[in-house]
Amino acid sequence: MIEFMDKLYTKGQTSFYQEVDQALRQERKMFVVTANPETLMIGEENKAFGDVLRDPKTTIVPDGIGVVKGANMMGIPLDGRITGVDLSVFLLKSADAEKKKLYLYGAKEEVLQALLQKIKTEYPNIQVVGYKNGYQKDSEAVFLDMAEKEPDVVLVALGIPKQELLIYRYYDRFQKGVFVGVGGTFDVLSGAKKRAPSLFIKLNLEWAYRLMKEPSRLKRFYRSNVKFVGIIKKAKKNSRP
Repeated sequence: MIEFMDKLYTKGQTSFYQEVDQALRQERKMFVVTANPETLMIGEENKAFGDVLRDPKTTIVPDGIGVVKGANMMGIPLDGRITGVDLSVFLLKSADAEKKKLYLYGAKEEVLQALLQKIKTEYPNIQVVGYKNGYQKDSEAVFLDMAEKEPDVVLVALGIPKQELLIYRYYDRFQKGVFVGVGGTFDVLSGAKKRAPSLFIKLNLEWAYRLMKEPSRLKRFYRSNVKFVGIIKKAKKNSRP
């Protein structure tokens, strides 16, 4: 866990967006993992995913407030959150401004179509070079098609850790592109699901809003977030002289 925390991007949203924008402009590759406590807990339990997080070519940004607080407890000063939803919106805006190519993979077909319509309306300069829903039987065929299309931005919404493991497996086939696993972001961007009200976002309480809307997530929340805090406290205690 500690090695994952040490890899977190610490400079904040504005600085990170500048780096992402430069990668787009210069046609460099970038693989971004947006991390909440559950992400890092899965990395502890799943060796393959842990290897993805450890790899130097992977950039881990703090999506969840639990990660920010955990890092601060360990003396790692993080300058706020960088959420998957906000990062996706930034990438769409940048791709539109630079007339870049976009590939979308994941979510239900109706969600994907709604998102494509929104992109067509709000980001008319984006070149959507490919899209597949999240129910494809052959993921390799999707990524081979993706590599052939040479997109500048790739958003994969298949859930953690599947989306990151697939990106990692085929990453070396690409010469350029910003790749991000975005989980349920397509649902939010398409309007299929509402994001938390601005007050919840401002107070870093999106997790509480999700629990209110989906009480079934409580067990999952406890398994990841509460255990995560326990591990951080133990690590902090053991690090004292």
